[in-house]
Amino acid sequence: MPARLRIADPAEVAAALERVADRPEGADLRLLTKHYLAVLEERAPGHSVEVRVPPYAAVQVIPGVRHTRGTPPAVVETDAETWIALATGELGWADALSTGRVSASGERTDLAAYLPLG
Repeated sequence: MPARLRIADPAEVAAALERVADRPEGADLRLLTKHYLAVLEERAPGHSVEVRVPPYAAVQVIPGVRHTRGTPPAVVETDAETWIALATGELGWADALSTGRVSASGERTDLAAYLPLG
């Protein structure tokens, strides 16, 4: 079983958010992406929806049927900047979907009830 992501130190998160606001860089995007995916994992435990933020990480969340092999039946995918904007409340779920910044297919992929995370 893959190791769970870790929730980052609040000071690290605050500093990375400040830097990302000015100029997004790989290390900060990675830290924030993994941090907010870990928070989602904690708040929405389960295995029915895979949330992907390539190239940084993916987690399985939301109660329901466990996915074990092949392509998951329910997938949410986005880029790191969009994920961070959703997690912090800078961007709403409906807006992200309607503008194509998030791809969501399958049952239980509406993450609106879990966002923002920060």
